Amino acid sequence: MNPLDSLSGQKTAQNPAAPCARCGSRIAGICAALDIAGLDEIAHDARRSPVQARETLFREGDPTSAVIMLVSGMAKLSRLMADGRQQVLGFRFAGDIMGFTHGHSHSADAEMLTDGLVCRMTRTQLDAMLVRFPAAQRRLMELCVQELALTQDQLVTVGRRHAEQRVAAFLISLSVAARRRAEFSQQLDMPMTRAEIGDLLGLALETVSRAFTALRKRGLVIEHPGHRVELPDLEALALVADGV
Repeated sequence: MNPLDSLSGQKTAQNPAAPCARCGSRIAGICAALDIAGLDEIAHDARRSPVQARETLFREGDPTSAVIMLVSGMAKLSRLMADGRQQVLGFRFAGDIMGFTHGHSHSADAEMLTDGLVCRMTRTQLDAMLVRFPAAQRRLMELCVQELALTQDQLVTVGRRHAEQRVAAFLISLSVAARRRAEFSQQLDMPMTRAEIGDLLGLALETVSRAFTALRKRGLVIEHPGHRVELPDLEALALVADGV
């Protein structure tokens, strides 16, 4: 049962946790494990703010004074290499937490790809919440394990798959992320550029474009206006990703 169901009939203006009801973290992130008391604490302590596409959330080397939960929208993590090139480390979706690290400074840049909403908490506030609500602590551990698994999959993708397989695996990862957020639309948001996809997958821009063209000709990808993509046959796309 969704703990917010018990609030039906109350005025949301009187409920401090009301903004949490539509938060991506409430569905797929750390807040999924919280009860009403925990949601109230988050709603009271956190600072919510709208963000714009291409807005920088933090930069590599900035002090890790706060963690950021992505309420809505999509972001990317990247690192600037010594030769001036950007290396995309991954994309983050509604419900993901960013800036949670054991170090005293961020190891990457975080930039919004779309307009959205973020929820900021100081590290002290987050640590206190995790102590008070063990279920949230367990949920954070689950998310860390999930992140590790995704990183391992990414290593396999870059190290063992050819271009078309890599792009197919990337598209499947978008679908998986959407399902985690309970978004079942056949069309998925894909606001990142082809160059950013290539940076993530270790491919040149032209190679990414050729892979998309090949998948589109096979009927496995339909690109729509507004940076949206449709994947009509996920099973067939998965076979491509696996090299079958």
